[in-house]
Amino acid sequence: MNGTFAAIMMVLGLWDMSVNYCQTGCFVEREVAGYTTYAIGETSFNDDPVGTEVYVRRDTKVAHGPFQNVYGLSISDTGDVWAGIGHAYTIETRIERVDVQLHAMTGLYSRGTGVDLGGPIEFRSGIEVAYHLENGMRLGLGWDHRSNLEIYSRNPGVEMVHVRLSIPLE
Repeated sequence: MNGTFAAIMMVLGLWDMSVNYCQTGCFVEREVAGYTTYAIGETSFNDDPVGTEVYVRRDTKVAHGPFQNVYGLSISDTGDVWAGIGHAYTIETRIERVDVQLHAMTGLYSRGTGVDLGGPIEFRSGIEVAYHLENGMRLGLGWDHRSNLEIYSRNPGVEMVHVRLSIPLE
């Protein structure tokens, strides 16, 4: 994986921005629904399971155009830690209460006894399909990828398939 979801997010977001946001300013700050998200899932390396990861992310109430500001922290059962910031882009679907969210984040990685990802700067991108519950929470299933986008000589990557619960910010 080489940042495909990040590229898709950027292309769709820029198109959406040009159609729906540039009349009032392409990157004008706006308020959106914010969430604290909790996810748990299995991480894999070269399609082999390597552990379990817990991930907490804050989707802030601030967006610039279609890009919502997000930050997060993940910890694996092998002691690997990743923390980063970035953006999410949410696509409303034609299915009632269902949306698709793409995200791209830049972060720092500290290896425990898990996979050597090549260096401390690691990028996280992914996709989630979520259902909005009547109480405002989102329940989603997602897939994330982390790698260094070839900024180091070695570029292995890990994937995480997860279940995610997002609780609205008050």
